[in-house]
Amino acid sequence: MAAKYFLRSERLGFRLWNEQDLALAIGLWGDPEVTRYIDSRPQLSEDDVSALLNKQMAFQCEHGIQYWPIFLLDDDEFAGCCGLRPYDQEQNILEFGVHLKPSRWGRGLGMEAGKAVIAYAFETLRVDALFAGHNPRNEGSKRMLEKLGFVFTHYKFYPPTGLEHPSYLLRRGDG
Repeated sequence: MAAKYFLRSERLGFRLWNEQDLALAIGLWGDPEVTRYIDSRPQLSEDDVSALLNKQMAFQCEHGIQYWPIFLLDDDEFAGCCGLRPYDQEQNILEFGVHLKPSRWGRGLGMEAGKAVIAYAFETLRVDALFAGHNPRNEGSKRMLEKLGFVFTHYKFYPPTGLEHPSYLLRRGDG
């Protein structure tokens, strides 16, 4: 794949989702190991994943952001996604998120992708803050958010899981 990346970190390249990426999206959001903390359904169908992909592409068209697909620079292998989505436009706050394929867990890629996206959000997009939340059962996400400098603020009900998710904020200049 001759991918062109608009953002790079040491090991990762970020590009935009497109209509030809359904197989990649199914490999990520169609995997119950990936979605067990972000959706209460046992497994997302191909139609569900297609709807998520279309939502990401719509965010990009409407807001210039999405949970961008990320690839390993050494071999262009798909690793997951990391990025931003609309959250609170009035206060200039975007939502941060990262979803990795299980084969990429435990290698520090979430932290690396997160640092790149946070820098992009504050330096390029000039947002004032980033919001993030995680499933209360996902200790790995909690640790990653805290290491990235996010500070717990409150619990917020998240309809896709039906749970109160710990919620965090990272303000420009924090961390």
